[in-house]
Amino acid sequence: MKANWKLFAGLAVFYAIMAVIYYYVGGEAVGITGMILAACLAGMVGFYIWFTQKRIGFDIPSDDLEGEIADDAGELGFYSPHSWWPLPVAVSASAMALGLVIGWWLTLISLVALIVSIVGFVSEYEKPLPESH
Repeated sequence: MKANWKLFAGLAVFYAIMAVIYYYVGGEAVGITGMILAACLAGMVGFYIWFTQKRIGFDIPSDDLEGEIADDAGELGFYSPHSWWPLPVAVSASAMALGLVIGWWLTLISLVALIVSIVGFVSEYEKPLPESH
């Protein structure tokens, strides 16, 4: 992970320098804004990776030059085997985008549907608290 955050930090610096050069060459405002936003995005990703590396420590198997592939094996997390919630999230998000063209009433209805479907998607595997008597 050491190389990852350095790569993104370097990209952020590169995009910032290119934005300044593009400004002095006479570039348009859209291009300059895009390069500044790209620099900010690369900086945010680099900061997140650096912060995560600092939190978990330096001795992760992927940073060991002498390490084997099997050293990095282990549990990666929980992944849902199947879920229907992405479908209503996508449909309500598409309806909300379409509502911006058609009318405010469709935007409001699809916003409510989007919020409900996101809550259902996020809390799909939450278990209710046991009742205490």
